[in-house]
Amino acid sequence: MEDAQTVGWIAAIIIGGIAGWLAEMFMKSNMGVFMNIILGIIGAALANVLLGLIGVSLGGWIGYLIAGFIGACILIAIARAVRR
Repeated sequence: MEDAQTVGWIAAIIIGGIAGWLAEMFMKSNMGVFMNIILGIIGAALANVLLGLIGVSLGGWIGYLIAGFIGACILIAIARAVRR
């Protein structure tokens, strides 16, 4: 059971990092690797909640990557709005 949880966290970090990096490239932001991972992971959770509210369910690696990308883009846009 411990191994499955470890793999899950590692997968979340990898997918979150990729999603955050893609969002950073798309939004033309420069936040750094650590922030990419954080934005991707939090973004995936945020997007899954928001998409769940409208009845859209994403699953699997690709679904989480898409959700992370969408959520990270939302978070980058919010961060830009707050900075101004």
